[in-house]
Amino acid sequence: MTASWTARTGLAFVLLFGAINLFADFAYEGARSVSGPFLALLGASGLVAGAVGGLGELMGYALRLFSGRWADRSGRYWMITILGYVVQMSVVPLLALAGSWQAAAAMMVTERIGKAVRNPPRDVMLSEAGEIMGRGWAFGVNEALDQLGAFAGPLVVAGVLAFRHDYRLAFAWLAVPAVMVLLLVGTARFVFPRAGEIHHDAAAGESDGYPPMFWWYTAGSALVAFGFADYALIAFHFAKTHVVPADVIPIAYAFGMLAGGAGSLLFGKLYDHVGLKILLPLTLVGALFAPLAFLGGYGAAVAGVLLWGLSFGVHGSVMPAAVAAMIPAHRRGSAYGLFNSIFGVAWFAGSTLEGWLYDRSIMALVVVAVAAQLAALGPLVLATRKA
Repeated sequence: MTASWTARTGLAFVLLFGAINLFADFAYEGARSVSGPFLALLGASGLVAGAVGGLGELMGYALRLFSGRWADRSGRYWMITILGYVVQMSVVPLLALAGSWQAAAAMMVTERIGKAVRNPPRDVMLSEAGEIMGRGWAFGVNEALDQLGAFAGPLVVAGVLAFRHDYRLAFAWLAVPAVMVLLLVGTARFVFPRAGEIHHDAAAGESDGYPPMFWWYTAGSALVAFGFADYALIAFHFAKTHVVPADVIPIAYAFGMLAGGAGSLLFGKLYDHVGLKILLPLTLVGALFAPLAFLGGYGAAVAGVLLWGLSFGVHGSVMPAAVAAMIPAHRRGSAYGLFNSIFGVAWFAGSTLEGWLYDRSIMALVVVAVAAQLAALGPLVLATRKA
């Protein structure tokens, strides 16, 4: 027997996980908002900053292939979700103890591994709980609360840096939201124990391939990811050129996340009505983030971060809803894992290339980022036609 969702219980589950992700993003996005400057302080180069961010995203996405399949084959959606949150939230405050850029980089990558473990099974449960209320809206609400935490965390970090000028103290304070995450995950498991009981569609064989729409959507999203520079590199640029003051760097990141949260609510709801075509104008506008962030002055740089955050938030809400519409529930964890693995490999390749280009030609970096985003429009158009 599987979980029976109503509009009321589905909304309650979505809101509870939204609260979990609010505190989770408070912790890890607070840390990530200053990861570039912290690596620079420890002696890392631009290549290292870009590669660490890209490798973290690679691990954070590629390992979802295994956790998604693990969840689908074992049916242990709750256990795997909890394991991922424990790993992720345990390592964030430990950055306060990092004595070298190598140690900090290892912790940053481990944090992404924890996220990789918990996301596919969590998204499968959310996709089922949100079916009645509309999956775009469900993931939009979850992403908005997620981004609210991503807004608050960097502000707290910025406050600590403004008054104490101590990165390690800022990381230590992030233990508070990390503990809240673990308490709320335990509560969710207790209140909704059957959320991980996923319906198996006997009419859909395990060997069935994924539909063409899924592959076109994956290809378009991979090109977006390739041109989507990690914020560690953007923050590294701000710190090195002083185009944005050091204490404003995490604040800019916070407002970028806030823009992403607002966008996820609006465009998640619109996705339920118009489908994937909502991504086309957003991808076009999002391509402007690179020239604004890397070539502009203070105002343009902040605007670039806002566009960067908007694109990040919208893809975060539309992506799981879109994949859920393409794939039956009992294979959804594997589909999320495959999609995100390809997305992560593209992000790693793009971030590493852009980090390498940054040390040689910022203009070349911008050209690559914009070209990749524009190239994504072709596959996304084909995906919308298949839809």
